Amino acid sequence: MRRLAVVLALLGLLTFPAAASVGASKITVYAAASLTEVLPKIDPAERYSFAGSDQLAFQIQQGAPADVYAAASPKYPDQLYQQGLVLRPVVFATNKLILLLPASNPAGITSVFDLKKPGIKLVIGQKGVPIGDYTRTILKNLGLSSVLSNVVSQETDVKNIVGKVVLGQADAGFVYLTDAKPVAGKVKVVRLPGWAQPKVKYEIAVVKASSNRAAAQAFVKRVLAKTGRATLAAAGFGLPKLP
Repeated sequence: MRRLAVVLALLGLLTFPAAASVGASKITVYAAASLTEVLPKIDPAERYSFAGSDQLAFQIQQGAPADVYAAASPKYPDQLYQQGLVLRPVVFATNKLILLLPASNPAGITSVFDLKKPGIKLVIGQKGVPIGDYTRTILKNLGLSSVLSNVVSQETDVKNIVGKVVLGQADAGFVYLTDAKPVAGKVKVVRLPGWAQPKVKYEIAVVKASSNRAAAQAFVKRVLAKTGRATLAAAGFGLPKLP
């Protein structure tokens, strides 16, 4: 009997961790496509859904089971906050726009002003998608709104733009500075004037309907913590002052 009790005790010890892992629940983070590489480095344990910030906001409005929302523009988190769907958003990162070219650069582009050449195949984001709105702003600031006539495709998120440029399906595309790093060696980058840059701010918020609000708040704290900010900076994001 004593021997049986010892065996049963050992089995209990062996099965306890498995039972604990079953009870642990992951949260679901809805995040802008431009955060695809960096957020899993900050917390690889969670579930992520990456897409255009506008699409994700719409899904949350429709009741999608998101716990955290991270967007590439304050526009949509602020709207959701006003609608009572998320807790107060916090700005956690900034970014800049660049012009991305295929490594072969068949159009011979050396400046953003070369986009005025006839026949240039330009790809941008759709209106309403943060990268699309930022692109239209910087073109207006540069006096280059006329180059929109060279647009051959408008994409639903920034990673689609990157993909078309890498594959040579476009001569150029407007993306974020941080999007160039994951495809280094396959692209060329044209920097854009600082004075023309729109203010690109990323906001993060806990979704009120989250079934695990404590874990969602813990995730936001990890993003805002020293290690999280260092990871963002290493990926090329700017770090705003935190409230």
